[in-house]
Amino acid sequence: MSFKRTIEDFICEKCGEKVLGTGYTNHCPKCLWGKHVDIEPGDRAEKCGGLMEPIGVETKSGEHILTHRCAICGATRRQTASKDDDFEKIIVL
Repeated sequence: MSFKRTIEDFICEKCGEKVLGTGYTNHCPKCLWGKHVDIEPGDRAEKCGGLMEPIGVETKSGEHILTHRCAICGATRRQTASKDDDFEKIIVL
């Protein structure tokens, strides 16, 4: 399945931040939490809907890659950090 870009603004369910989506946004840049809504990136087909907790970060080829785990079903997903993400929060991970 191919990536489907969906531009959506949202209110973070963890911290209440208003997030302006870019079509590649999958988590809040302030607290780094996301929501389990995709089976494949951008499809919005996942029925779980649990909050995705940021649980780790690694650096690969100069990019920070965040790992999130769903608080409901335990699924994990990886996503490249955005330039808008709170770098201090990334460092804490």
